[in-house]
Amino acid sequence: MNKQNQGPLVHIVKRGVMPWYFGWSIRALAIVLALVACGIISSLVTGENAVEIYTAIIDGSFGSKRKVWVLLQNVAMLLCVALALTPAFKMKFWNLGGEGQALAGALASAACMILMKDMPNALVISCMVITSILAGALWGAIPAVFKAKFGTNETLFTLMMNYVAMQIVAYYSVVWENPKGSGNIGVINPNTMVGWFPQVGSSKYLLNIIIVAVLTIGMYIYLKYSKQGYEIAVVGESERTARYIGIKVDRIIIRTMLISGAICGIAGLLLVGGTNHTLNADIVSGRGFTAVMVAWLAKFNPIWMVFTSFLLVFLGRGAGEIATDFGLNQAFGDILTGIILFFIIGSEFFITYKISFRKSGRKEDK
Repeated sequence: MNKQNQGPLVHIVKRGVMPWYFGWSIRALAIVLALVACGIISSLVTGENAVEIYTAIIDGSFGSKRKVWVLLQNVAMLLCVALALTPAFKMKFWNLGGEGQALAGALASAACMILMKDMPNALVISCMVITSILAGALWGAIPAVFKAKFGTNETLFTLMMNYVAMQIVAYYSVVWENPKGSGNIGVINPNTMVGWFPQVGSSKYLLNIIIVAVLTIGMYIYLKYSKQGYEIAVVGESERTARYIGIKVDRIIIRTMLISGAICGIAGLLLVGGTNHTLNADIVSGRGFTAVMVAWLAKFNPIWMVFTSFLLVFLGRGAGEIATDFGLNQAFGDILTGIILFFIIGSEFFITYKISFRKSGRKEDK
């Protein structure tokens, strides 16, 4: 009798089309497992029980009215950058320059506030809006032109431009430092509040949240129902097909990156004029990189991005609250955040692929 040649023990097979709720069920399970893992690790380190750990996670976002507003503001800013990256990603132009494009917008806003401090507030804010959008668009257009005309690698190009923007902002933080010798700008126009956005409602964060909500709806309509959104989708599917049916791919790339950069510029504008009223190289706080994950997890759907933005901000603030409440340094909060992100990213593997095992038992030829 000859033993039949057996295949590998484990097979990884790409899944076919699945119901949307199945994918989100896997993501939900990943989040639950992440919270369990964070609770166990935190209990081992702090000696506290899991209930207190999870209470701290919730308290990090909902422990007070101010915390709720900060949560919503952080969600709005992360969502704004994710919205900016989405059209480029749908076109398969891997724009990793959201950080730099937002910094360009923030620099333009701060420049208007500082250099036009003696002018009427309405004029200053108008100039901030225009220059921030233009600065972000320009910063996004540079890699797009090089990609369209010379075929450069957009991933590296946009990534490196982040660091150029950071150094430019760091330079002007010294040029405009106040007081001299402090190494930072400080609060801009604290007495006159020239360039500060007017407060809407009971919180200074509300105007930012409203603006980002409008951008979210606008981006959804733009990508789903406009001719330009259709062209972006076609280019993303196949540049060759797009060229064959008469779409000018180079023009689409440049136009889309102008839009992407402009919305990042708006994020910088909202941070400087709406909430922070200052400028430094860390003002965007890494949102340009986190937004990549937000857009990817939501499959580039602006509406779903609201939920993925909320999820990442909520879990991140919860991890920070654990570190604060139990006397641990911020590095511990970063560790917990990393664990959470690991589970969330890992869940995408099980959504895309399934694992099958070879059936036990041997078949023999007689």
